[in-house]
Amino acid sequence: MPTVFLQVAIPTPLRRRFDYLPPLDISPEQAMQLQPGTLLRLPFGHQEVIGVLLSVETEASVAPGQLRHALAIIDSSPAFMPDILALCLWAADYYQSPVGEALHTALPALLRQGEIARLRTEAVYRLTTAGKGLPAGSLKRAPRQSALLTALQEHPYLTRGDLQALEIPLTAIKPLVDKGLITCSEQVLTPEPTRTILREQPLTLNPEQAAALEHISLDQFQVYLLDGATGSGKTEIYLQTIARSLGQGKQALVLIPEIGLTPQTLQRFQRRFAVPIVALHSGLNDRERLDAWVQARDGIARVIIGTRSAIFTPLKEPGIIIVDEEHDNSFKQQDGFRYSARDLAVMRASQLKIPLLLGSATPALESLNNAQQGRYQYLRLTHRAGAALPPSIQLLDIRAQPLHEGFAQETLQAIAAEIQARHQVLIFINRRGYAPTLECHDCGWLANCNHCDARMTVHQQPRHLHCHHCDHQRPIPSRCPHCHSHQLQPLGHGTERSEAALRQLFPHTRILRVDRDSTRSKHAMHRLLEEVQAGEPCILVGTQMLAKGHHFPLVTLVVIIDADAGLFSTDFRGPERMGQLLLQVAGRAGRADKPGKVILQSHHTEHPLVQTLMLQGYHALAELLLHERRVTQLPPYRHLALLRAESKRPELAVEFLRLARAQAEQWQPTSPHFTYLGPLPAMMEKRGDRFRYQLQFNSAQRKTLQQLLTQLAAHLEGEPLGKRVRWSIDVDPQEMS
Repeated sequence: MPTVFLQVAIPTPLRRRFDYLPPLDISPEQAMQLQPGTLLRLPFGHQEVIGVLLSVETEASVAPGQLRHALAIIDSSPAFMPDILALCLWAADYYQSPVGEALHTALPALLRQGEIARLRTEAVYRLTTAGKGLPAGSLKRAPRQSALLTALQEHPYLTRGDLQALEIPLTAIKPLVDKGLITCSEQVLTPEPTRTILREQPLTLNPEQAAALEHISLDQFQVYLLDGATGSGKTEIYLQTIARSLGQGKQALVLIPEIGLTPQTLQRFQRRFAVPIVALHSGLNDRERLDAWVQARDGIARVIIGTRSAIFTPLKEPGIIIVDEEHDNSFKQQDGFRYSARDLAVMRASQLKIPLLLGSATPALESLNNAQQGRYQYLRLTHRAGAALPPSIQLLDIRAQPLHEGFAQETLQAIAAEIQARHQVLIFINRRGYAPTLECHDCGWLANCNHCDARMTVHQQPRHLHCHHCDHQRPIPSRCPHCHSHQLQPLGHGTERSEAALRQLFPHTRILRVDRDSTRSKHAMHRLLEEVQAGEPCILVGTQMLAKGHHFPLVTLVVIIDADAGLFSTDFRGPERMGQLLLQVAGRAGRADKPGKVILQSHHTEHPLVQTLMLQGYHALAELLLHERRVTQLPPYRHLALLRAESKRPELAVEFLRLARAQAEQWQPTSPHFTYLGPLPAMMEKRGDRFRYQLQFNSAQRKTLQQLLTQLAAHLEGEPLGKRVRWSIDVDPQEMS
């Protein structure tokens, strides 16, 4: 039999595959039976790594004498199902990522460390025959043991978690085991199959919702864009569509943009469905994440809810994929393997021949264009569900007005009126911390980060200066380092400062701050949301974490403190993001039977984008922006990629990009169909002590761009200067920074 070689992918920045000989303890015949997607333990340099088998070959790229043997097969069952392996290989090519890094990203952490993909076992306690025959009350002198026996007589078995819930101490176990009254065994526990799908009955749909649901077919691949106003009942359509899929014996994968939405979404789905549901997100520990992954793969979990990386979750019986808030930038990975989960959802649904439902109140311009071109089926919901009405919107010009900690007097009066009526208020300010920076009143010194082209944010809890770009922190100085004045003052407003101001203004009202600082602990967001849902009057102060899909039925007033930031962004996507964010925040008001109101404070109320958005709505703004994109030859009418380079020595990054552009222009000269821009400094040129530059590629044809990037990536890997700078390729970039 000819020599057998294993072609594998290893998590390394090198854009290549590696050849190994099979492990010494298996025969060539056994090696030929190995399936692609199998995990292997491999020697790599002076270390051991976990690699993914791509194929078994009889020819290698180098002589067999130069190859090393794989050390071991982790598990004879492949970690990658064929469709996930195909998706990852396609994505690695499309996003110009090393295949090993792409596959590594798609696996749960424990599998990347060499564990076997199986469910954990749990200690299970049962009564023995002797225990079952014991008369009630025979252990009165040992009340804890008696309680455990009583509990086991009422249940077929109990786990340690059950004992904790019943407040029975674990110390009661051993005496009963020693007496032969109970047994302990390790076993895998899986949810019992359910006879019914629904735990509660679905809501009655309005005519728009019913028409949208009727159009969704589960029998073939089709992308549906569910474009529904905030509060229009998109989630109910998700639930009823999933119920139909579950009725066919299929699974559903639901992607959401933020971990903060997971508890609320999970609770709503668990209230509706009686089937096993799992969540996949970064807030789980590694063991919990692997358990959820295995339950999805084995078909135990019927509904899987997750953030970005859940797109790689294996499904035994896939039925439908849903991407909620599909416009959200969180679906694009911004470093390493720079994939878009929303766009991969399109590819995965196509491969599986199942429907994909994209939902948003403010769809991305790319998605709207796809719907307009007929590539996506367009479903509209223009009315709020039930008796809820759209909120009224007030543009409040704050020029020349006296402001109290950022609040206009008219705004404060409106807040007081809602609290007096025992309603809830949401204050949106998209800046964490106490203030955006610290300023010296005498000389104008500003507290800049020593490592970035950015200002340090002032935090009061605890007191320090913090750069949110590189995470550098330092104490707040007692005097100005430039002129030694003590007149240091915070400049601008953040969530902490707004919270402190509101506590003084409304001392008898509960103030709840929702940002990344206040929700760091595992269950903090869940506790905050529970407090809001309790219904007592309160004021919510928060960042864009509050804008994404939350349902606050008692919020009747939304105040947007500063709507101007997105108007003057240097990123061409800035106005689109501004419109999406403002409309999403505004949509939190008046979602139940109480009417809602939105106050938008601005220094530029006459700005055309603000006027269009607030008076005509998001779709009028989208049409305006699409026209601009068509004229300026930007996505969705052209295809972009960025070659980024960074170094502690800026001249190296610039020279590397110059060489890259010179080489690219030899293969693909500048023309109306293909243009270059750069090398140019990134919007934040210095970050984390590194100077950042970028080269932009703009192509009329996606295929032309991909062919050039593939050639260029291979060339740059061999470029000596490429080893002295950090460089990466970002296809379909969502951030131009």
